[in-house]
Parts: sequence; structure tokens; C-alpha cells
Amino acid sequence: MQEETDKSTATDLFAFQGSHIRSTHKSQLPPIIQTWPSLSADHAAASIGRASHGKSTSNEANLDEADTSNLDSVLMVVDNLGRIFSYLDGHFPLGFVSLRNKAHFISVVKHPSRPLFVAQPRITAEGITHSNLTPAVIKMPLLSQRKSRDLAKQSTTAREIMWYVMRSVKEMREAWYGSETNTGARELGPKWVKSLETKQKEQYGQLDAGPILDLTYLLTTGRPSEALHDFLGSGEQMSERGLLKWETTVSEAFIKLRDYSEKRIAPALQRLHIVLEEVLGWANLQQFASFELSVNDITCCLDIVSRGIIIASWLAAISRRELLRFREFIAWLRYEVNNLNGSNEGNVIRHDMLEVNNYFITGLEESPVDQWFIGPVPQFRLVDLGIAEYRNGPLEQALEHARSVAANPSQMAWQKTGPQKDLSGIDRNLEALIQELGNWCERVFHHASAAASRSAVVSFDPVSKPEQVLEKELLPEQPLGFPFRERTVLNENGELIQHLISHIPSPDSNALLLVKLRFGVEASELPSEIGIAVLECYLPEEGEEQSNFDLLDADFFDDECVVIIYRLREGEKQAFIATLNYDNIGYQNLLPDAYVKWSTREDLMRDTLELWKSGQLSLQRVSVNRRRALSGCKMGAVSMALNGRVNRRVACVLDTTGTTMESFDMEGDAEDMEVADDARAG
Repeated sequence: MQEETDKSTATDLFAFQGSHIRSTHKSQLPPIIQTWPSLSADHAAASIGRASHGKSTSNEANLDEADTSNLDSVLMVVDNLGRIFSYLDGHFPLGFVSLRNKAHFISVVKHPSRPLFVAQPRITAEGITHSNLTPAVIKMPLLSQRKSRDLAKQSTTAREIMWYVMRSVKEMREAWYGSETNTGARELGPKWVKSLETKQKEQYGQLDAGPILDLTYLLTTGRPSEALHDFLGSGEQMSERGLLKWETTVSEAFIKLRDYSEKRIAPALQRLHIVLEEVLGWANLQQFASFELSVNDITCCLDIVSRGIIIASWLAAISRRELLRFREFIAWLRYEVNNLNGSNEGNVIRHDMLEVNNYFITGLEESPVDQWFIGPVPQFRLVDLGIAEYRNGPLEQALEHARSVAANPSQMAWQKTGPQKDLSGIDRNLEALIQELGNWCERVFHHASAAASRSAVVSFDPVSKPEQVLEKELLPEQPLGFPFRERTVLNENGELIQHLISHIPSPDSNALLLVKLRFGVEASELPSEIGIAVLECYLPEEGEEQSNFDLLDADFFDDECVVIIYRLREGEKQAFIATLNYDNIGYQNLLPDAYVKWSTREDLMRDTLELWKSGQLSLQRVSVNRRRALSGCKMGAVSMALNGRVNRRVACVLDTTGTTMESFDMEGDAEDMEVADDARAG
């Protein structure tokens, strides 16, 4: 089976963006498969994995072990519309949760042992954006049960089966009708007949030419017409090489149609039928009510699958019959060509005249196989095929009927074969049916996959901005040097500990405002504790004197350190990256009645500055340590990205032009610094 994956060259993988031009590759996956909710592909669960028979190839032996690092994890993606999208194991979509107002989330933290998430919202009202002091608490109780994973597995299995069937049908169509690179078997017969008709009209003046009539006359009498005699002796495909190519192409196409229908599509649909039957059972259980599985939709899927199994088996039978007729036709054609060439010795009749004539009528110009690739979606019932539809009744009634038939010999007499039902008007487009089946199944699983988000309980109360006294309203808000940086963790007691850091640019001070907030996680509420610390940064060589540098950015690296970027105000204006320890900082707690009216971080930071300027908050001087010089960033703003995980403790700094990035190993020495110049950012 051909894999429909995007192929990347070494240039695509390793070249910097912008260093070469290439066209954007379109995904080879159909839209249905792209949007189908799924975990990582599991071919074995879908019963389409290759059988090893106890042997492993060298390629399989060298494969990496399965990556289970994301198992039972939840990936969350936040947009600017206030929606949180969740993905089980980083793949399976669980829908989204929304605050349904002009808010968006700037951070999300998960409880270590419960399906509970704490998100920090930012609200825009009347053109003003402010960060809410109270977090939003999102409880997703469905994630604590295995039902979500069970549904994800069934959806993944169904998707793999459908993708396998779609690829099989696509290969069958290409084998029959051809593709951009290969000639299809379907056009060889009509092309050959057309060539004969052209010779009859142009070279022999037969205006009412009938190629099939001449062929039938030759088959029954052994005497070719003059035009047919000339054509068989000098036609394009009448050489042994041409006949062999014709025979090989058409035979391989019929064999592929037969084997794919019988050995791939029909078994795959049978496996899908089992999967859907299990999902139908869930739809009738109260425990799965939150998934909102539609019994009618699943029943419709099962009906389509049943039709697909019948159509696939039907196609296998037709392909087998047409292959037999075609081989008889080729055997007859070889016999006649050899007769015309005078090699009568050993030229024995090996064909069946009736089968050759049948191929003249139904296979040479028009093939019954076409009906499996053209026409509307099949909607037939079993009764349309001549199969009686049995209704589900009581078991006792069925047993009683069986006993009465067994006791009456006349009812068990041999029944004569009746007239065969005409099936020519029945639609059997397998390709359209598979597409329709994919649409229905994707719709069922897509709606059910969002059950975890639909059943989520969101606790969030956006407190309106409190009225301030007139003096505070008249004070202009001081702009922050950089946006709020935060680090949020859950402690052993299940409390949410949130650290905030910000900086107010001032020519006389390099003060950092550090705030420690403590929240409960059961509901959205104001912090139970607020600790404030004002840090004054200074360089060791300057001692306690006023520092002569500007803070450009700061962010939390881990539970102990804050990474800052500063630039000297004099000389070459060299920029540095450095760390500050904040784990041993002493916080000054505010009294509850002093902050219960605050609703935003901006209010908290503004009032904290006023407390500091009025002398009610003490200033703590912190020495800058572990600093390293930056090769650039001597002017303008900077951007910083940090990774404080163990064995991945890296900091990256991007200059204001967005063209030069420097990366640092924060645990190494100064000479371990890596500089990536001219790394073009897209």
C-alpha cells in the first residue's frame, strides 16, 4: 500500500528559511482524514499491520522504540478569542472551552493528579486590556475516566481503516482508469476497437463500419473481412510484444480489482463494522451519555458499511469473471493472428467461443467494472438484491417456526430456481460509497470527541474594575518596561502558587517588582495571600552604588532563578544576560483588607509602586551573577525564550531586527556560549 506522506528533501529539513525558494506542499490527506480525531496511528489495532510470522527484517529491527512520553498527557492551545483547545496525548482533539466574553488566556496550569486546569485570563473592555487577578478554574471530570481514551482508540481505529480503504480504492481506480503517469487498463480495448474502425472507414470506405460485427463474423466463421485481415496483420497491438503488454496490463488490473476488493476492502469494512457495533452499544448506555453518540447516525454508518461489503464482494466476482473472459479473448486473438501469419503448425484452438463473444458484448468497448467508479452513492436495500429482509423477532417464535418446517416434509422439499433478479439498475459506485461512509463516521467521532470540553465546569467571575478614590483616578498609569512575566506551580497542598515579575523603567532605579500569589484551586476566587518584594539589581563591581544599566527583559527560568537581560548605558553599550536568585527572597505580605477590592494585576502593581514610593515597602538589593556578554542587542528591544527543564536548560535571545539569535547553555561556562548569527527568522 502506497503511503500518502509529504516527502521532504535535505534542503527542506536543514536550510534556513528564506535561503531557498520552494513551493508549498499540499497535504496528500483527504479533508476527512485530516479532521478526523485520532491518536497516534496504530495499524495493529486496526488489524492492518503486517504479519511478521516470527521474523523481523533488518529495517524493523533498527526502528526506534515507541515514544510513550506523551501518554496520558493533555496538550492545551489558547487562541485570542478566549478558547482553550485540548488534545489528549497531544493528538486527539477534545474540543474547546470558552469564557464566552472578550477574554483570552495567557497561561494554563494542570493539577498534577486531577483533571483540573487553572488558566489566567486577560480581558478587554471598552478598548482597555487588563489581566484578571482571579484565575479561571476549569474542571474536566471526563478525563478522570477511561471512557475518553476508549473512544479515542475506537476513533483512531476507524480512521486508520477508512484511510486504508480510501487508498485501496484509489489504487484500484488508477489501475483501471490510469493516472498521470500510468496508462489504465480500461482504455486499451476501446482504443483498439477505435483503430479498427478508423481503418475500416479511411482505408476501405466502410462508412457504416461495425468493428464488433466483423470480429463476431471472424469468431463464428473463421473468415476475416478485408479490413480486419489487414488490421490483424499490421495493427499497432498485433505483434506478440503488443499482445503481451495488453494482456499483462489488463490482467494485472483485473487481479488487483479482484484481490483488493476481496482481501482488503471487504475485510477492512468488516473490521469497521465491529468497531461501529461497539460504539453503537456505547450509545445505548447511560454511562456514555455525555458523548452524545447518535444511534441513528451510527446505524446509518452500519448500513453503509454493509452495502460496502456487498459491493466489494460483488466487484471481486465481476473482476474474476471479466478476467476469465479477457483471457479467452486474448487466446482467440493470438490464434487468429497466428493463422494470418501462416504458422498453422501447433496453432490449436484454446479459447471458449461463448466467453469471447461475451467479452465482445460487455467487455471490449464498455466494461461492467465501470459501474463501481461512476454513478451516485448506492442506496439499495437487501430486498433490491433479491435477499429477503428478516425482521428481529422473539427467539421463541423463530424456534417454533423452525420446528414446524422440520416436521413438515413438504416445506423442506427442493425449491426450483426462479428467474434471476435484474440488478442492472442498482447503483454500485464503491468510490462514492466509501467517501459517504467517511463523512458519516467522521461526523460521529468528531462530535463525540468534544465531550470532555462540553462537560467541563468553568469557574470564573470577571470582577468589574472597582471604583477608586478620586486621587488614584487622577494618577496616570506608568507603562511597564516589559509585559508581566509569570510562573505558576501547584504545591504539595494543592494550592496554586503564582509568581509575577515586572519592571518600571526609571533613570534612577533598576527595580523589579516581584509578587507571590497563593490561590485555592476549587473555585475562581481572589488570592488568599499576596506577598510583595521590590528588588534593586546591581553589578558586583559597582557594589552598593547606583547601577548604570537598563533592564531590557526578565523572565522566570525555574523555581530558583530569574534570567534578566540588561544593557550598559555608557561606552559600547554592551548587553548581557544574567541570573538572579529569587527563592530566598523575603516577601512582605499585604493585609487582606488592603487587596480584597483589587480585580486586576495592573491595580495591584500600581498600588504596590505607590506603597514603595511612600516608604511602606522595603527595598532589597540583589547582586547580578552568572552573566554573559551578548554579541549584539546594543540598541532597541530584545526578545527572550527560556527552557528550564533538566538537561535542556537553554536561553535564546533575539535582537530587535529579528535577524540575529544567540543561544546559551545556562548550566555551562561562558566559553560554552553558542552564537547563531544571521539566523533568519521567518
